[in-house]
Amino acid sequence: MWSSKYLCLVFIFSSFLWPAAQAQGSDTARVFTQEEFLEWVASYHPVARQAGLLDNQARANMRMARGLFDPKLYSDWEQKSFGNDEYFTFGNSGLKIPTWYGLELKAAFQTATGINVDPEHKLPAAGQAILGLKATLGQGLIIDERRAALQQARLFAQSNEATRQNILNNLFLDAAKVYWNWALTYNQRLAIQQALDLALVRQRGLVESFMQGDKPAIDTLEAFILVQTRLSELYDADVDYLNASLALSNFLWWENNTPLEITDNLRPPLLDNSDTAMPLPPAETFVELAMQRHPLIKFYQIKVSMLDVERRLAAEQLKPRLDVEYNFLGNGTNFLYSPAGDNGLANLFLQNYKWGLQFSLPIFLRKERGKLELTRLKILDTSLELQQKRLEVENKVRSYYNALDNARRQVSLLNDMVSNFSRMLEAEIVRFDLGDSSIFLINAREQKLIEGRLKLLKMQAEYRKQRIGLDWATGQVF
Repeated sequence: MWSSKYLCLVFIFSSFLWPAAQAQGSDTARVFTQEEFLEWVASYHPVARQAGLLDNQARANMRMARGLFDPKLYSDWEQKSFGNDEYFTFGNSGLKIPTWYGLELKAAFQTATGINVDPEHKLPAAGQAILGLKATLGQGLIIDERRAALQQARLFAQSNEATRQNILNNLFLDAAKVYWNWALTYNQRLAIQQALDLALVRQRGLVESFMQGDKPAIDTLEAFILVQTRLSELYDADVDYLNASLALSNFLWWENNTPLEITDNLRPPLLDNSDTAMPLPPAETFVELAMQRHPLIKFYQIKVSMLDVERRLAAEQLKPRLDVEYNFLGNGTNFLYSPAGDNGLANLFLQNYKWGLQFSLPIFLRKERGKLELTRLKILDTSLELQQKRLEVENKVRSYYNALDNARRQVSLLNDMVSNFSRMLEAEIVRFDLGDSSIFLINAREQKLIEGRLKLLKMQAEYRKQRIGLDWATGQVF
């Protein structure tokens, strides 16, 4: 027979457990959505900020490349004096303006005075203004180092953008997985809390029935053991939720690289089947999207384009070097100067000029041909890498697609199973009320129901992880 001491213990434990369970069930926190979480990660996470530096790096690199086309001021001054004689004084100042198509414009002013000025350096007493044009007609006509550097700088900016997107894509995948694990532990903790509440209600009812002589004492003991079991499970769920919250806090930062910690004022959403019922588009849809948008594929495509610029520049080196320069000369700043009163405009082209031609060509071109061959091998190597990445991305897309489709079907199946477990429990309770069952069978039915609900929650969270994983595989998380 059960003593009054046992009954007192049952009521004492019940009085302690019930308020604790009610406190656990209270919820006034605001839902912290995945969108808000990922926006926070994108704004303040150190890795996201590091990825943002790639844009600054690309802009600086572009500025350097454009600087190769900057106009250039120059000035040379040379003077020699010996034995109270001024041998010579040379001055040369001007402006050079490089242009896109291998042309270079020049405006200069030269002076030459003294008793020992070579005839070839002799200039008008007022000095001489020069307007010149230098054209590259052979090597460098199609592309040269400056144009190649600017084209590669533009491609480098696109490459950095693809790299930045890939970094954020990976960061968001890791963050989203941690987020849904946080949501899973919260929902599991809530389910176990609800199970504990039901166990407490049943335990109290059995105690009252025992006090009235309707139920045996053994039923109250079994109900109390179930309460203890549920409470133990709740303790484990609390620890899992706290650890998941700490893992989530790893992705939460504030300005000045200040780490933050998630608080009880925020909670994850409740897991449901709202987005699992819709059928998925064909896998080919996601594969095609990945081929168009995945940042890794873009990165290797841009890398091939950069190497192609290098190949074009190397091929240009096989041409002979032929530079032509033509300068209009003035008397001082008078370009229409004519000492004999002739047509000054005609003299501008027929008399007052200086022109030159430079030609060079290596005989064997071994250096140039070797560099071109190395560049072609680099392009082939990178093209093979691009093919490999395409295959890897396609297989990742199909793998996540298969896992997502399986999770969707599993959610539907588990949802039906939970409904069936719930009906079985309700039927067992009816039998118990009629005296045809026992508290042991009710607990067994309820345990199956709880296990089914926990599996359903796990699969609902897994579905969302696989959904974000499919977006990651197609390069669309960011």
